[in-house]
Amino acid sequence: MSLISVGTMAFDAIETPFGKVDKIIGGSATYVAYAASNFIKPVQQISIVGNDFPQEEMDQLTSRGVELDGVEIVPDKKSFFWSGKYHIDMNTRDTLVTDLNVLADFNPIVPESYQGAEFLMLGNLMPSLQLSVIKQLRTRPKLIVMDTMNFWMDLAMDDLKAVLKEVDVLLVNDGEARQLSEEVSLVKAARKILAMGPKFLIIKKGEHGALLFHENHVFFAPALPLEEVFDPTGAGDTFAGGFIGHLAKTKDISFENMKTAIIVGSAMASFCVEKFGPQRMQEITKADIDERIAEFVQLVNFDIDLV
Repeated sequence: MSLISVGTMAFDAIETPFGKVDKIIGGSATYVAYAASNFIKPVQQISIVGNDFPQEEMDQLTSRGVELDGVEIVPDKKSFFWSGKYHIDMNTRDTLVTDLNVLADFNPIVPESYQGAEFLMLGNLMPSLQLSVIKQLRTRPKLIVMDTMNFWMDLAMDDLKAVLKEVDVLLVNDGEARQLSEEVSLVKAARKILAMGPKFLIIKKGEHGALLFHENHVFFAPALPLEEVFDPTGAGDTFAGGFIGHLAKTKDISFENMKTAIIVGSAMASFCVEKFGPQRMQEITKADIDERIAEFVQLVNFDIDLV
């Protein structure tokens, strides 16, 4: 039983109202791996890094059951670097620097040892690269989950629509759902997006939770009200890792089980925001995760007597 995670492994510089770090490990595949490895092993990583990516970070991932055969190391270039500053509400941020570095030459190759994986998580990348990974797999995975962003909607909409025909689950935020569908209502937006190919759509709304759409069914999961949100970077990828990790562990891709997977993903994301970068994800235990999921159950559990 295995899960392939495709995405970036990078360095981030982050400033929030609560602090600042000049260089910390980041990248979509990094966050997905930290979250998913709590539920499923191996997580088979496909990414690219430069000569500056720390060996101890590689070792940390390997110790959690993350296989790095698909991670290309470019000896004469630097890793992808992103810098951003969050506003006081933490839902909006300004990108200050984006240095593609090795990412400019990324051509993801699926190693032979990864063939036959039953679950595929396509992190936010150029749609043509996401499609190339799908095409390299000789056996179609049981479930393909894809993340994307407004940047690709602006620059590569045709390629994006081609990938949407091949995936089972799309993850976007509410602004991206509206842009992709050209609809203001999220219900109308969901209907249009599902017609583009995915069987399931998850619309992330940050601190306001997430919506799951499938055919005529809708499920809403709240976000856990947290006293402190320190750094939201990577929360969406951590959500995705928890979501697909639970599905891979249970081998059940029904709508009912996806409801549970969204709660699991939300629980993992709630840890991620408590410290800068993936620091909190490196600390948590199974007991922490179980306790946090129980808090979510309490949050949405009620008895009602209809009069």
